[in-house]
Amino acid sequence: MPYKEGDSKNGAKLFKTRCAQCHTVEKAGANKVGPNLHGIFGRSSGKGKGFSYTDANINANITWTEDTLFDYLENPKKYIPGTKMAFAGFKKAKERNDVITYLKENCKENC
Repeated sequence: MPYKEGDSKNGAKLFKTRCAQCHTVEKAGANKVGPNLHGIFGRSSGKGKGFSYTDANINANITWTEDTLFDYLENPKKYIPGTKMAFAGFKKAKERNDVITYLKENCKENC
C-alpha cells in the first residue's frame, strides 16, 4: 500500500508523542538520539549531517520518499535490519500517512 495524503494536525500530535523525544524537524535543529529530519525527503539513508548512523542505515542506500517512509515507519527494524532506531513502528496505515504528511509540511528543504 503506498502513501496517501493524511491529516497533518493528527500527524503533529503523533510526532509530538511518539517521535519528538528522539527527532527534531526544524531547519538546523539539533540531533537527539535520532537525527534531525529537516530535509529528509530526497536524502539517502544514513546521510544526515552531524549524526552517527549505523552501518546498516548507511549501507541501505534508500532514498527517503513518501513511499519509502511509509514502508519504513511500519517496522523500522524489519525495513533496515541492524538500525539502532528503537521505535517499534506505526502499524496503522492512517497514522503513517498522517505523520508523513506532517513531515512533508515541516521538513522540506525549500520551506
